[in-house]
Amino acid sequence: MKPVEIYTSPLCGFCHAAKRLLNSKGVEFSEVDVWAQPDRKPEMIQRANGGRTVPQIFIGDTHVGGCDELHALERDGKLDALLAA
Repeated sequence: MKPVEIYTSPLCGFCHAAKRLLNSKGVEFSEVDVWAQPDRKPEMIQRANGGRTVPQIFIGDTHVGGCDELHALERDGKLDALLAA
């Protein structure tokens, strides 16, 4: 399984929803809380091609986007393949 990294904030409902989906699938992920580590936010913005909102989700070298994009991959049956590829 590819490594999964998610940039989050503790007050973000979309972050919690994205993490719930990953947890429900048994996916281990590393989390960067940009609220607690504000020095990591520029890194997130650069990796996300200018994306400033959280969550920003990465699977391997692929920038998935946010919660809506993650759920769309799951709904379309593409998330498992992306995780495994």
